[in-house]
Amino acid sequence: MDLITSRIRDIPDFPKPGILFKDLTPLLRDPVALNVAIEALAEPFRDAGVTAVAGMEARGFIFGTLVAAALGVGFVPLRKPGKLPAATHSVAYDLEYGSATLEIHRDALDASDRVLLVDDLMATGGTAAASLALVRLTGATVLGCAFVIELDFLNGRAALGDCRVHSLLHY
Repeated sequence: MDLITSRIRDIPDFPKPGILFKDLTPLLRDPVALNVAIEALAEPFRDAGVTAVAGMEARGFIFGTLVAAALGVGFVPLRKPGKLPAATHSVAYDLEYGSATLEIHRDALDASDRVLLVDDLMATGGTAAASLALVRLTGATVLGCAFVIELDFLNGRAALGDCRVHSLLHY
């Protein structure tokens, strides 16, 4: 994990004063560190029967598609409103500094699917909890959530109930 940690930089007061942003763009730029991170995210779920990975817009798309490829399954995007062309399910939620909504195509998953949710970072758990609810609206089973970073001091796991959580780094 030292390699991954060394590729994350802190940006103070972004996106607003008082927030210490964990910037993962240096991690994305380093192919060795990125591969280590993707393998570490996927590893606990290799034998879990995952049939799809779902990722939250926007950085969850990056990590989620790579984890899906590592697991040999497809990827389902969870998008901001108005970005998906077919009929959707929608869930609104609060963020640590605002509110948002995510959508999924109604036919993206079904009751036979076993899904891994992937995102770059879990803070308060609002985005992850909304994503969990959104995927469950399709009838699919969520096997767990995987994050590169978890901000433990914000207690985001509490928002996920009994959902399995796997985080590479804890701050």
